[in-house]
Amino acid sequence: MRPDQDAIRDRYADAARRALAGEAPGLLSGAGDTERLGVVHYAADSVPEAVASTSLGCGNPLAVADVRPGETVLDLGSGGGLDVLLSARRVGPAGHAIGLDMTDEMLALARRHAAQAGLGNVEFVKGAIEAIPLPDNTVDVVISNCVIALSPDKPAVFAGIARVLRPGGRLGVTDILADETLTDAERTAADGTVECLGGALTADDYRSLLHAAGLVSVEVRRTHEAGPKLYSAIIRAGKPSH
Repeated sequence: MRPDQDAIRDRYADAARRALAGEAPGLLSGAGDTERLGVVHYAADSVPEAVASTSLGCGNPLAVADVRPGETVLDLGSGGGLDVLLSARRVGPAGHAIGLDMTDEMLALARRHAAQAGLGNVEFVKGAIEAIPLPDNTVDVVISNCVIALSPDKPAVFAGIARVLRPGGRLGVTDILADETLTDAERTAADGTVECLGGALTADDYRSLLHAAGLVSVEVRRTHEAGPKLYSAIIRAGKPSH
């Protein structure tokens, strides 16, 4: 089952419009969502309430990617900009944090959040994660938070990641994985954040696609349950240094 990109875009655009108008985005609405998704995973970070309300992630990629001062970080599906703003603080003035999102409204919201935070080493770019609009070999770290599962063309996503990473660069993401026993019928019937569920890969599929893209040192590790036969996971990989 492939995620419905129009439905995903509409959902997040509507959430961003609400946030821009000072209303609750309404992203976390299903039973137990606030215990599994969003800012609950950022207990160690100082997160402004306005930014936290637009986070629908399944983990904290900053805790996975080990972002360092002076690096260039790319966040795929940056939404309201939470992980970009946290990355910008960690890389410091000598570094650069880039957010990529396909939704004009989310980009506007993220730029507002960056301006409010007074960060000058931040950039938000419009585009699809299947066709990353950045030059080859220009990024030290690629992060993402529960977004790759939404893509209808994951091989293109992983190929793009491998292309933009510098030699020796690394991938550190959190994402939703499907248990090997999850059936198509169960995906279709799932409640809550159904877009994630429909496109979730198994751990073995994730590893295979990352290796096929030329990435190495692949690690896929489940962290907690995200729904029936669905799990949040940490995924790490690297680009060969030569």
